[in-house]
Amino acid sequence: MPKQPHIILLNPDEMRWDALGHLGNPAVHTPHLDAFAQGEAVSFRRAYCQNPVCVPSRCSFTTGLYPHVHGHRTMQHLLHAHETSIFKELRQAGYHVWMNARNDLVAGQLPGLAEEHADEIFYADSSWSLPGGRGEEPAFPYSHFAGRLPGGENGDLADTRAAVQRILHPPADRPLCLFLGWVDPHPPYGAPEPYYSAVDRAQLPPRIRAGETQGKSLMLQRLRELSGMGDYPEKAWDELRAAYLAQCGRIDDLFAMVCGALKEAGIYDDSAIFFLSDHGDFCGDYDLPEKAQNSFEDCLTRVPLLIKPPKGCPVDPGITDSLAELVDFYATAMDYAGVAPDHDHFGRSLRPVVADRSAAVRPYAHCEGGRLPGEVQCDEYHAEGPGGASKATPYWPKKMAQLDPLAHEKGAMICDGRWKYVHRPSGRDELYDLAADPGERCNRFGAPELADITAQLRLALLDWYQQTCDVVPRAYDSRFTEDRLWAAVRAFCPPEREAAARAYFRSASPGIGEAVRYVRQLAATE
Repeated sequence: MPKQPHIILLNPDEMRWDALGHLGNPAVHTPHLDAFAQGEAVSFRRAYCQNPVCVPSRCSFTTGLYPHVHGHRTMQHLLHAHETSIFKELRQAGYHVWMNARNDLVAGQLPGLAEEHADEIFYADSSWSLPGGRGEEPAFPYSHFAGRLPGGENGDLADTRAAVQRILHPPADRPLCLFLGWVDPHPPYGAPEPYYSAVDRAQLPPRIRAGETQGKSLMLQRLRELSGMGDYPEKAWDELRAAYLAQCGRIDDLFAMVCGALKEAGIYDDSAIFFLSDHGDFCGDYDLPEKAQNSFEDCLTRVPLLIKPPKGCPVDPGITDSLAELVDFYATAMDYAGVAPDHDHFGRSLRPVVADRSAAVRPYAHCEGGRLPGEVQCDEYHAEGPGGASKATPYWPKKMAQLDPLAHEKGAMICDGRWKYVHRPSGRDELYDLAADPGERCNRFGAPELADITAQLRLALLDWYQQTCDVVPRAYDSRFTEDRLWAAVRAFCPPEREAAARAYFRSASPGIGEAVRYVRQLAATE
């Protein structure tokens, strides 16, 4: 067996933190993940993503960097050639990296770039797509509802089967890093049997309705206006939510397939297994489907995060309330792998919490998104081309809402587990008491009795930005090439001192004036 553990990352898309049975949702059927959390892994009840849409989130948790560090705030800005990822780093450290073709991470227009991050990329047959069509009523074209679907192959199942084959036939003498990104549970909301009927509609948690809220963001208001779902029947909302949870039930079975393959191959115990989602989904809360790129409710920003360490590393199985961020995945996986990061980052290893669920590694969690008024390259409407987004696409309301610079305003969230504060340049800030108001129905920003809490969180947010606003590369740059410096100072340096001068140029990177002074000193010592 390899000395380093296998690193297994299982990444469903758009799964809310409360979409698992062991985290308190009685309607969903996720027995495998629930047993995993209860007996072998630590499940983080308070894990937050760094951006509520997939591309910026993945760019964060695979690098340990926040979206603002390199401008990864949009669906159209992916990792470029000058950037790294955990996959590229583990590959360089001797891991065999396998991933499926669910990209959302590396810039696809750059030939060969994806292959720098993986030894193998599995491309599923494109005919294995989600069966069935959108099943919403014509009166509600933007519900994303598909309902009960016929059974059969789909991309997630095909990708999982390919991952299973790689696990059953692992590369010789190299540890495996496997990244399996699933589409589910993602709109359109639909699933086949037996998953569709396995969701107990009578046990669905109460939905957060728009009429129960006050002081929410302008983005939520614009999305409701454009989606036209104000009269969507409550029974229809229940079916939409049930279809979403049915997709989560299907992910639970795919998770079991991967774990079964690891056990059959004899490498389960030697694997560090991470299960995490990149962000959540409104799924009916606030009278909305899908997500928003600059809204920070728990249903969007709080996600499942389960970690099983490899054998030999202590684990305290169960649920922890310790705060975590998805950037901590990067730090934790690199820690278990025993590989030193090649760049400064902001993730914190969660090994102490995995070993002792009462431990804590950070006092706050953060999330960010949105754009400045002139940053039209950051909205998804203009990314569709000169004609903008078509009204026929189910994502038209979201893309149209982003045309409003105040609705799509840049924002940053900080949360200490009890209080959540959102700051925006316009002053349309938000403050929620998650203990008294877990649904974030009532914005308390501006309440005089909460002025001290607001000031504390605002200062902590400023400190976070100052500490994380950039990263300085570890390699030094030269102002001149060695040959250019030598050409400039050759007349001043005795030939026998050339080796000493060139060594100085390489180590000190001097300017022309400094180089001249140095070689003159060398000449003076003759």
